Amino acid sequence: ILKYATTTKEGYRQYKSNPLICAKCPSLSQCTESKHHQKLIQRHIWESYVEEAEHLRHSYDIKQIYVKRKETIERVFADAKEKHGMRWTTLRGLKKLSMQAMLTFAAMNLKKLATWTWQTT
Repeated sequence: ILKYATTTKEGYRQYKSNPLICAKCPSLSQCTESKHHQKLIQRHIWESYVEEAEHLRHSYDIKQIYVKRKETIERVFADAKEKHGMRWTTLRGLKKLSMQAMLTFAAMNLKKLATWTWQTT
């Protein structure tokens, strides 16, 4: 039985076996090669959420949503690359690039808002 031992600074929970019990186990060589006769398992604190998302991704309803993703979400980034010069940059530095990206996406949102308002009138 692996019992919770600690959580590392990197966000991994560590589970360890009792070395006294493992030392006597006939399956020790198949389980661990540790010279201290102790099995150690590490799991990230968010790994259960990643597993749940992976499980949901394969359900029928979610697959239907993923089909629409390429038409909605991915289209925005493709337009930014092709029509708004996001394929390359002439700027240096994270601050300048962030400002350019925010201005580009603000302009794209304004264009989308204008299209919606024109369609309703």
